[in-house]
Amino acid sequence: MRAVGVDLGGTKTAVAVVAPDGTMGEVLTAPTPALAGGEAVLDAVADLVARAAAGHDDGAGVGVGPAGVVDAPRGAIISATETFASWVGTDVAAGLRARLGWGDARLVEVRNDVDAHALGEAWLGAGRGRSSVLMVAVGTGVGGAVVLDGRLWTGAHHVAGEMGHIPTPGAAGMRCPCGVDGHLEAVAAGPAIERAYALAAGESLPGRDIMARAADGGEPARGVVAAAAVALGRAIAGVVTVLDPACVVIGGGVAAAGDEWWTPLRAACRGEVVPVLRNLELLPAALGPEAAILGAARTVFDEARVRVR
Repeated sequence: MRAVGVDLGGTKTAVAVVAPDGTMGEVLTAPTPALAGGEAVLDAVADLVARAAAGHDDGAGVGVGPAGVVDAPRGAIISATETFASWVGTDVAAGLRARLGWGDARLVEVRNDVDAHALGEAWLGAGRGRSSVLMVAVGTGVGGAVVLDGRLWTGAHHVAGEMGHIPTPGAAGMRCPCGVDGHLEAVAAGPAIERAYALAAGESLPGRDIMARAADGGEPARGVVAAAAVALGRAIAGVVTVLDPACVVIGGGVAAAGDEWWTPLRAACRGEVVPVLRNLELLPAALGPEAAILGAARTVFDEARVRVR
Protein backbone atom coordinates (compact mmCIF):
# COMPACT_ATOMS: atom_id res chain seq x y z
CA MET A 1 0.00 0.00 0.00
CA ARG A 2 1.32 3.42 -0.99
CA ALA A 3 -0.05 6.95 -0.88
CA VAL A 4 0.63 10.10 -2.85
CA GLY A 5 1.60 13.07 -0.70
CA VAL A 6 1.04 16.61 -1.97
CA ASP A 7 2.65 19.79 -0.66
CA LEU A 8 0.47 22.49 -2.20
CA GLY A 9 2.29 25.80 -1.80
CA GLY A 10 1.49 29.23 -3.14
CA THR A 11 4.42 29.12 -5.56
CA LYS A 12 5.11 25.44 -6.18
CA THR A 13 3.29 22.13 -5.81
CA ALA A 14 5.35 19.02 -5.02
CA VAL A 15 4.12 15.42 -4.97
CA ALA A 16 5.64 12.01 -4.38
CA VAL A 17 4.59 8.44 -3.77
CA VAL A 18 5.25 7.43 -0.17
CA ALA A 19 5.48 3.93 1.32
CA PRO A 20 4.12 3.15 4.81
CA ASP A 21 7.66 3.29 6.24
CA GLY A 22 8.14 6.81 4.89
CA THR A 23 10.27 5.88 1.89
CA MET A 24 9.63 8.44 -0.85
CA GLY A 25 9.71 8.05 -4.59
CA GLU A 26 10.67 10.72 -7.10
CA VAL A 27 9.35 14.19 -6.23
CA LEU A 28 7.43 15.79 -9.10
CA THR A 29 6.92 19.56 -9.08
CA ALA A 30 5.03 22.21 -11.01
CA PRO A 31 4.24 25.90 -10.53
CA THR A 32 1.04 26.50 -8.59
CA PRO A 33 -1.42 28.72 -10.51
CA ALA A 34 -2.48 30.29 -7.20
CA LEU A 35 -3.87 33.48 -8.71
CA ALA A 36 -5.88 31.67 -11.38
CA GLY A 37 -8.50 30.36 -8.95
CA GLY A 38 -9.31 27.12 -7.17
CA GLU A 39 -10.32 25.15 -10.26
CA ALA A 40 -7.02 25.87 -12.00
CA VAL A 41 -5.10 24.84 -8.90
CA LEU A 42 -6.98 21.55 -8.68
CA ASP A 43 -6.31 20.89 -12.38
CA ALA A 44 -2.58 21.29 -11.77
CA VAL A 45 -2.59 19.13 -8.64
CA ALA A 46 -4.62 16.35 -10.30
CA ASP A 47 -2.17 16.25 -13.21
CA LEU A 48 0.80 15.80 -10.87
CA VAL A 49 -0.98 13.19 -8.76
CA ALA A 50 -1.98 11.18 -11.82
CA ARG A 51 1.60 11.21 -13.09
CA ALA A 52 3.01 10.19 -9.70
CA ALA A 53 0.42 7.44 -9.16
CA ALA A 54 0.84 5.89 -12.60
CA GLY A 55 1.93 2.28 -12.27
CA HIS A 56 1.08 2.06 -8.56
CA ASP A 57 -1.98 -0.14 -8.50
CA ASP A 58 -1.67 -0.59 -4.72
CA GLY A 59 -2.25 3.13 -4.08
CA ALA A 60 -4.43 3.88 -1.05
CA GLY A 61 -5.12 7.44 -2.13
CA VAL A 62 -3.77 10.96 -1.92
CA GLY A 63 -3.12 13.31 0.99
CA VAL A 64 -2.98 17.04 0.28
CA GLY A 65 -1.50 19.83 2.40
CA PRO A 66 -2.79 23.17 1.04
CA ALA A 67 -2.57 26.67 2.50
CA GLY A 68 -5.65 27.95 4.33
CA VAL A 69 -7.92 26.69 7.06
CA VAL A 70 -9.22 23.25 6.12
CA ASP A 71 -12.42 21.53 7.19
CA ALA A 72 -10.74 18.12 7.20
CA PRO A 73 -13.88 15.94 7.34
CA ARG A 74 -15.16 17.68 4.18
CA GLY A 75 -11.78 18.31 2.59
CA ALA A 76 -12.73 21.91 1.83
CA ILE A 77 -11.07 25.32 2.34
CA ILE A 78 -13.03 27.49 4.78
CA SER A 79 -10.63 30.43 5.25
CA ALA A 80 -7.52 31.72 3.46
CA THR A 81 -5.37 34.77 2.81
CA GLU A 82 -4.96 36.50 -0.53
CA THR A 83 -2.10 34.18 -1.60
CA PHE A 84 -4.66 32.01 -3.42
CA ALA A 85 -7.40 33.66 -5.48
CA SER A 86 -10.95 32.32 -5.02
CA TRP A 87 -9.63 29.64 -2.67
CA VAL A 88 -12.22 29.87 0.10
CA GLY A 89 -15.01 27.39 -0.56
CA THR A 90 -12.90 25.16 -2.81
CA ASP A 91 -13.81 21.52 -2.21
CA VAL A 92 -10.35 20.05 -2.65
CA ALA A 93 -11.35 16.46 -1.89
CA ALA A 94 -14.35 16.30 -4.22
CA GLY A 95 -12.56 18.25 -6.93
CA LEU A 96 -9.57 15.93 -6.99
CA ARG A 97 -11.68 12.80 -6.78
CA ALA A 98 -13.67 13.91 -9.82
CA ARG A 99 -10.58 14.84 -11.82
CA LEU A 100 -8.75 11.62 -10.99
CA GLY A 101 -11.79 9.44 -11.64
CA TRP A 102 -11.31 7.63 -8.35
CA GLY A 103 -14.06 5.70 -6.65
CA ASP A 104 -14.55 5.44 -2.92
CA ALA A 105 -11.91 2.73 -2.66
CA ARG A 106 -9.17 5.37 -2.81
CA LEU A 107 -8.93 8.04 -0.12
CA VAL A 108 -8.55 11.78 -0.65
CA GLU A 109 -7.43 13.39 2.63
CA VAL A 110 -6.91 17.15 3.02
CA ARG A 111 -5.12 18.93 5.87
CA ASN A 112 -3.68 22.42 6.26
CA ASP A 113 -0.10 22.73 4.97
CA VAL A 114 1.39 23.34 8.43
CA ASP A 115 -0.63 20.42 9.80
CA ALA A 116 0.97 18.26 7.11
CA HIS A 117 4.42 19.56 8.05
CA ALA A 118 3.71 18.79 11.69
CA LEU A 119 2.65 15.23 10.94
CA GLY A 120 5.78 14.65 8.89
CA GLU A 121 8.08 15.99 11.61
CA ALA A 122 6.25 14.07 14.33
CA TRP A 123 6.44 10.86 12.28
CA LEU A 124 9.99 10.89 10.95
CA GLY A 125 11.57 14.22 11.85
CA ALA A 126 12.56 16.26 14.88
CA GLY A 127 9.47 15.21 16.85
CA ARG A 128 9.86 11.50 16.19
CA GLY A 129 9.06 9.37 19.23
CA ARG A 130 7.54 12.27 21.21
CA SER A 131 4.10 11.94 22.74
CA SER A 132 3.11 15.44 21.63
CA VAL A 133 4.52 18.13 19.35
CA LEU A 134 3.80 21.80 18.85
CA MET A 135 4.86 22.68 15.31
CA VAL A 136 5.61 26.31 14.45
CA ALA A 137 6.32 27.32 10.85
CA VAL A 138 7.79 30.76 10.16
CA GLY A 139 8.20 31.93 6.60
CA THR A 140 5.94 34.14 4.50
CA GLY A 141 3.49 33.72 7.36
CA VAL A 142 3.47 32.15 10.80
CA GLY A 143 1.59 28.89 11.20
CA GLY A 144 1.29 26.20 13.79
CA ALA A 145 -0.13 22.77 14.50
CA VAL A 146 -0.57 20.39 17.39
CA VAL A 147 0.10 16.64 17.21
CA LEU A 148 -1.05 14.46 20.11
CA ASP A 149 -0.13 10.77 20.18
CA GLY A 150 0.65 10.85 16.47
CA ARG A 151 -2.61 12.49 15.44
CA LEU A 152 -3.52 16.08 14.67
CA TRP A 153 -5.64 18.05 17.08
CA THR A 154 -7.31 20.75 15.00
CA GLY A 155 -9.88 22.03 17.50
CA ALA A 156 -13.59 22.71 17.21
CA HIS A 157 -13.17 25.29 14.42
CA HIS A 158 -10.17 23.76 12.58
CA VAL A 159 -7.70 26.45 13.75
CA ALA A 160 -5.89 24.84 16.70
CA GLY A 161 -2.23 25.82 16.68
CA GLU A 162 -2.63 28.85 14.38
CA MET A 163 0.21 30.76 16.02
CA GLY A 164 0.25 33.60 13.52
CA HIS A 165 -3.02 35.05 14.73
CA ILE A 166 -2.22 35.43 18.41
CA PRO A 167 -2.69 39.06 19.55
CA THR A 168 0.84 40.28 20.20
CA PRO A 169 2.33 43.23 22.14
CA GLY A 170 4.21 45.49 19.76
CA ALA A 171 1.97 44.66 16.82
CA ALA A 172 -0.70 47.27 17.55
CA GLY A 173 -1.73 49.02 14.36
CA MET A 174 0.07 46.48 12.17
CA ARG A 175 -2.25 44.69 9.78
CA CYS A 176 -2.09 40.91 9.58
CA PRO A 177 -2.80 39.26 6.19
CA CYS A 178 -5.95 37.81 7.79
CA GLY A 179 -7.31 41.37 7.92
CA VAL A 180 -7.05 41.97 11.67
CA ASP A 181 -4.54 44.32 13.26
CA GLY A 182 -2.07 43.32 15.97
CA HIS A 183 -1.34 39.65 15.27
CA LEU A 184 1.99 37.85 15.62
CA GLU A 185 2.38 37.34 11.87
CA ALA A 186 2.55 41.11 11.42
CA VAL A 187 5.81 41.26 13.42
CA ALA A 188 7.42 37.80 13.21
CA ALA A 189 7.00 36.55 9.63
CA GLY A 190 9.53 37.05 6.85
CA PRO A 191 7.72 39.99 5.19
CA ALA A 192 7.37 41.65 8.60
CA ILE A 193 11.13 41.44 9.14
CA GLU A 194 11.70 42.99 5.70
CA ARG A 195 9.28 45.84 6.46
CA ALA A 196 10.84 46.52 9.86
CA TYR A 197 14.32 46.61 8.35
CA ALA A 198 13.24 48.99 5.58
CA LEU A 199 11.81 51.38 8.16
CA ALA A 200 14.90 51.18 10.38
CA ALA A 201 17.57 51.27 7.66
CA GLY A 202 15.91 53.33 4.95
CA GLU A 203 16.56 50.61 2.35
CA SER A 204 14.80 47.44 1.27
CA LEU A 205 16.52 44.07 1.34
CA PRO A 206 15.29 40.49 0.93
CA GLY A 207 15.07 38.49 4.12
CA ARG A 208 18.12 36.34 3.42
CA ASP A 209 20.31 39.45 3.11
CA ILE A 210 18.92 40.88 6.33
CA MET A 211 19.72 37.61 8.08
CA ALA A 212 23.25 37.66 6.67
CA ARG A 213 23.83 41.19 7.95
CA ALA A 214 22.44 40.21 11.35
CA ALA A 215 24.78 37.21 11.46
CA ASP A 216 27.70 39.60 10.87
CA GLY A 217 26.53 41.72 13.80
CA GLY A 218 25.38 44.57 11.61
CA GLU A 219 22.75 47.02 12.79
CA PRO A 220 19.89 47.61 12.39
CA ALA A 221 19.58 44.09 10.96
CA ARG A 222 20.56 42.40 14.20
CA GLY A 223 18.03 44.35 16.25
CA VAL A 224 15.24 43.81 13.74
CA VAL A 225 15.82 40.06 13.58
CA ALA A 226 16.08 39.78 17.36
CA ALA A 227 12.83 41.72 17.87
CA ALA A 228 10.95 39.36 15.55
CA ALA A 229 12.45 36.35 17.32
CA VAL A 230 11.52 37.69 20.75
CA ALA A 231 7.91 38.24 19.68
CA LEU A 232 7.71 34.67 18.44
CA GLY A 233 9.42 33.28 21.54
CA ARG A 234 6.98 35.03 23.85
CA ALA A 235 4.02 33.74 21.82
CA ILE A 236 5.39 30.20 21.96
CA ALA A 237 5.73 30.58 25.73
CA GLY A 238 2.04 31.31 26.02
CA VAL A 239 1.02 28.34 23.93
CA VAL A 240 3.32 25.82 25.62
CA THR A 241 2.08 26.97 29.01
CA VAL A 242 -1.43 25.99 27.96
CA LEU A 243 -0.60 22.79 26.04
CA ASP A 244 2.58 21.48 27.76
CA PRO A 245 3.87 19.65 24.66
CA ALA A 246 6.80 17.23 24.79
CA CYS A 247 8.72 19.48 22.38
CA VAL A 248 8.37 22.39 19.99
CA VAL A 249 9.54 21.95 16.40
CA ILE A 250 10.20 25.14 14.46
CA GLY A 251 10.55 25.21 10.69
CA GLY A 252 10.05 27.44 7.67
CA GLY A 253 12.33 29.79 5.80
CA VAL A 254 12.93 32.21 8.67
CA ALA A 255 13.87 29.32 10.97
CA ALA A 256 16.80 28.60 8.65
CA ALA A 257 18.49 31.63 10.24
CA GLY A 258 21.36 31.15 12.64
CA ASP A 259 22.02 32.10 16.24
CA GLU A 260 21.04 35.72 15.62
CA TRP A 261 17.43 34.47 15.50
CA TRP A 262 17.45 31.26 17.53
CA THR A 263 19.25 32.65 20.60
CA PRO A 264 16.81 35.51 21.34
CA LEU A 265 13.86 33.26 20.49
CA ARG A 266 14.90 30.60 23.01
CA ALA A 267 15.77 33.19 25.65
CA ALA A 268 12.43 34.97 25.25
CA CYS A 269 10.45 31.75 25.50
CA ARG A 270 12.32 30.43 28.54
CA GLY A 271 12.17 33.80 30.24
CA GLU A 272 8.37 33.78 30.14
CA VAL A 273 7.50 30.23 31.23
CA VAL A 274 7.30 28.67 34.68
CA PRO A 275 10.45 26.85 35.88
CA VAL A 276 9.22 23.35 35.03
CA LEU A 277 8.99 24.32 31.34
CA ARG A 278 12.38 25.99 31.01
CA ASN A 279 14.05 22.83 29.76
CA LEU A 280 11.44 22.31 27.04
CA GLU A 281 13.25 21.61 23.77
CA LEU A 282 12.80 24.11 20.94
CA LEU A 283 14.05 22.10 17.98
CA PRO A 284 14.75 23.03 14.36
CA ALA A 285 12.68 21.04 11.89
CA ALA A 286 14.65 18.15 10.40
CA LEU A 287 12.91 17.16 7.18
CA GLY A 288 12.88 20.35 5.15
CA PRO A 289 10.43 20.52 2.24
CA GLU A 290 9.80 16.76 2.37
CA ALA A 291 7.92 17.08 5.67
CA ALA A 292 4.60 18.18 4.17
CA ILE A 293 4.67 15.44 1.52
CA LEU A 294 5.32 12.81 4.18
CA GLY A 295 2.73 14.22 6.56
CA ALA A 296 0.06 14.46 3.88
CA ALA A 297 0.70 10.84 2.89
CA ARG A 298 0.55 9.83 6.55
CA THR A 299 -3.06 11.06 6.76
CA VAL A 300 -3.99 8.49 4.11
CA PHE A 301 -2.28 5.65 5.99
CA ASP A 302 -3.97 6.67 9.24
CA GLU A 303 -7.43 6.87 7.69
CA ALA A 304 -6.94 3.55 5.89
CA ARG A 305 -6.14 1.89 9.23
CA VAL A 306 -9.26 3.43 10.79
CA ARG A 307 -11.43 2.05 7.98
CA VAL A 308 -10.03 -1.44 8.43
CA ARG A 309 -10.99 -1.58 12.11
